[in-house]
Amino acid sequence: MNDLNIAATASTPHIRTDFSNGVLHMSGDSYPENAFEFFQPTLDWVNAFLGETQHPLRLEFALLYLNTSSIRIMMDILDCAEEAFQDGRDVSLVWHYQPQNERVSELAEEFKEDCTFPFNITAAETI
Repeated sequence: MNDLNIAATASTPHIRTDFSNGVLHMSGDSYPENAFEFFQPTLDWVNAFLGETQHPLRLEFALLYLNTSSIRIMMDILDCAEEAFQDGRDVSLVWHYQPQNERVSELAEEFKEDCTFPFNITAAETI
């Protein structure tokens, strides 16, 4: 399985995966012109990781802004993680946000409501 290392742009987040350690990291703003096309490799990576291993999956997000289509993709990723957790997999998420960005912390809280796996939301001055 190939890892991803997609550089951030003004409208897309940095995405980095580590298959051997089971980590998906995303940080930055997310309002790509075509979110479904942009995030498809990430969704494919998550599905492949969950399908090919029994290792824990760790999601690490430091997303600052998400548009509506990015939110839908995040829901897809979290749905995959939730399904794996319900099937007995070790899955967790840490979402870092800047304290002055209440909108992102509220969004993370909304996502957390739909997840039963460990989901921590932490304030960080720098992301």
